Amino acid sequence: MHQGTDRAAREEELAAPLLDAIPRQRHTEQAAAPPARKADRKARRWLRLLPTPTGTPFTFGYLMVLVATSLFMEYADPDTVSAVLRESSTDVAHLGETPLLVLAASALWVVGGLTSPYVFGFALVLTALERRIGGWRTAGVFLLGHVVATLATEIPVGLSVVAGHLPESSLHRLDYGISFGLMASVGALAGLLTPWLRVLVLGGVGAMLLHDLLDLDDPLTNWGHLLALLLGVACWPLLRRAGAVKGAVVRVVGSSRRAPRGTRLPARAPDRR
Repeated sequence: MHQGTDRAAREEELAAPLLDAIPRQRHTEQAAAPPARKADRKARRWLRLLPTPTGTPFTFGYLMVLVATSLFMEYADPDTVSAVLRESSTDVAHLGETPLLVLAASALWVVGGLTSPYVFGFALVLTALERRIGGWRTAGVFLLGHVVATLATEIPVGLSVVAGHLPESSLHRLDYGISFGLMASVGALAGLLTPWLRVLVLGGVGAMLLHDLLDLDDPLTNWGHLLALLLGVACWPLLRRAGAVKGAVVRVVGSSRRAPRGTRLPARAPDRR
């Protein structure tokens, strides 16, 4: 009995220094944690490409409106859909009567509905832009492209009709959609990307727009797309400054949140005024 006790005591004396040199199991778990955290960070990066109610409220809310109107186009009575789209058209006749109403209403519809690539492009581009510069500035870029490109393509039609170069039927041209605002957002986002990615985006989108323009399928709309893209590019100086300011604010807030819980602020010097 005494021998067993003495053996146990000796093993404890010899084993203690050795065990101190061996990492405990919890250290092994902590060493395995970084790959998991890295995978979580990658997953969060991919999820940041999608709009969320809190992270990108403008894009998320606008996308829900587009989904609703697209479902209306798909399942409502065709005659009702045609009448609503005609009343939402930003043609010269409607712009002369109710310009603000049709400019707003025409941006609530997607040509082709939910199956249109414009829906995917809208969600991807405006989400990335809003995360960089905020919702109000993103809405401003989209509105700038939508309004200016629409007026720039429709006013010449009205002038041509007055001059007798186009028939009066051109005043009632069906024109609606989000493509002008989307192209302006693409041009603005390109200015916030890395140089090689900027060239890739502008080169690809520019080549597509030029191809559509050479096809002469819808010259007014195609010129409007190109103009909207250039309007977005023209916003680069302002948006880069806004993105830099927002990034600085996020870094300051993030660093303050990572401060240790028990950290005390230095004592304030007495006011000697």
